[in-house]
Amino acid sequence: MRPSCQCEERHDGDCAVFGYGDANADFHLIGDHPGTHGGTETNVPFTGGEVGEKLQPVLNDVGLLGDVYSDEPTIANLFMSYLHMSRLPDGRPPTPKEYDDMERFFDAELRAIAAHVLLPVGETATEHVFWEFTAQADKYGFDGGTPDMAALHAEEIKGRGFLVVPIRDPREWDADDGDELRERLTGILSSEYQQSVDLGRFMPGADPYVVR
Repeated sequence: MRPSCQCEERHDGDCAVFGYGDANADFHLIGDHPGTHGGTETNVPFTGGEVGEKLQPVLNDVGLLGDVYSDEPTIANLFMSYLHMSRLPDGRPPTPKEYDDMERFFDAELRAIAAHVLLPVGETATEHVFWEFTAQADKYGFDGGTPDMAALHAEEIKGRGFLVVPIRDPREWDADDGDELRERLTGILSSEYQQSVDLGRFMPGADPYVVR
């Protein structure tokens, strides 16, 4: 994991905000990039700013974080990472080419964690997850239309091998958005949310071969 570095004042190993959390997590929180969702100074996704200050207490309430807020939160059953993990000069947003170039690093983290529930935060992350991991991107306005993140917030969307729960950017939350997300996650955690399939029918013999 050696993404390119575009910040001259930083060294090679300090150019990105890498994924953080439980490597065996069932929940994967997916953000945009450090300049948007935090971590530029702390090196941890969703920290050091308003997004983390609003989101972390909800995750703490449902048992995924051990702190109401921390720059190095204790995590259980949750992994956090960004579509574009590299820091960029002046915190500017990535270009489409830069998103494309960094997608392989995000994909490597996502496949290594193999979570059951994807939690994309904000429109950019949600659009990527809908196109890559569901068959419903056009249904929800991600085909050049206008996606309604307020309506999508905390909804359960069945994806291709994943349950997707979009999260409206916390900087845009209304008074009830935190409670809605808290209620949704509590319900999922109390249910049989894990998705698995028996591929034993493709193998010799009668033994099951169950994968996530």
